[in-house]
Amino acid sequence: MPFTLNTEVGASLGKLFGANPPPPIPVGDVDTRRQILNGFFDLLAGLQPGVADVESKDFTTKAEDGHEITLRWYTKKDQPLPGSAVCYAHGGGMIALTMANYDEIIKRYVTRTGVPFLSVDYRLAPEVQAPVPVTDTYAGLKYLHEHASELGVDPNRIGIMGDSAGGGITASLAHYIKLKGGPPAKKQILIYPMLDDRNVEHDELIAPFATWTTDDNKTGWGALLGEKMGKDGVHPTEAAGRMTVQDAKGLPPCYMDVGELDLFRDEDMEYAKTLGRAGVECEFHLLPQVPHAFEGFAPDSEVSRTTMETRCKVIKGL
Repeated sequence: MPFTLNTEVGASLGKLFGANPPPPIPVGDVDTRRQILNGFFDLLAGLQPGVADVESKDFTTKAEDGHEITLRWYTKKDQPLPGSAVCYAHGGGMIALTMANYDEIIKRYVTRTGVPFLSVDYRLAPEVQAPVPVTDTYAGLKYLHEHASELGVDPNRIGIMGDSAGGGITASLAHYIKLKGGPPAKKQILIYPMLDDRNVEHDELIAPFATWTTDDNKTGWGALLGEKMGKDGVHPTEAAGRMTVQDAKGLPPCYMDVGELDLFRDEDMEYAKTLGRAGVECEFHLLPQVPHAFEGFAPDSEVSRTTMETRCKVIKGL
């Protein structure tokens, strides 16, 4: 039987898009994708009430090339710090969105878990190319380790996390940490991560449900890797889906979830399998009948609620 879309998620998508989905955007058009994603995230932010019991403050740190990076630290008000923390990389296809677009998303994780988050405003492609988004996020992780004592954090209980492109950056960050010899991450938490630049073939079974399309993927990876996209010689610190079993050895334990109707499904499954072949623990969830970013479109659906509960349990486990 052909794939079917979860009823609750489908109803929410219908309300958001109506009968006429937005027209396709040409491959390589970064500016239009940025405009649409920014507007869409503003729309999604209105689907859930704001979080009042989480506060944030900004810090800055230096990237390896001297660029100043903004970091945002989120904590739950009037609650003792648990000692653990998460370093977070936001989504946006490697080309779009900022730390600010993720304010409410991060706050929802913090209010549900009590675990503080450090969000990193990494630079975007094509203004920079790989591995700069990863090295920017690494600078944020180093800041969290270096200031762990004053922030009330146990440096042995820091997780790294991201969704979509941020999930891919987080996976590559685990490889970069291994390359640099630290600082350590207790766990990598990958939410439907964008991992493999070679995923550019049209899938007629996924296409009707794709909220991030093959053309979007070509655009994002092309902006990040340029002429290297799809060719030999791309390192896992640039596109984590290039990981071999040898590359995977010694990486931190992993949690990953992805929808059955997500363009990233197969590359994420392959990544989990490779981690397993290398002896790296990986809790993997393949979620039936849902597309990319389903919980953003349908936050009140049963599948979104149960998936968020699972993610929050993993975060609390730090």
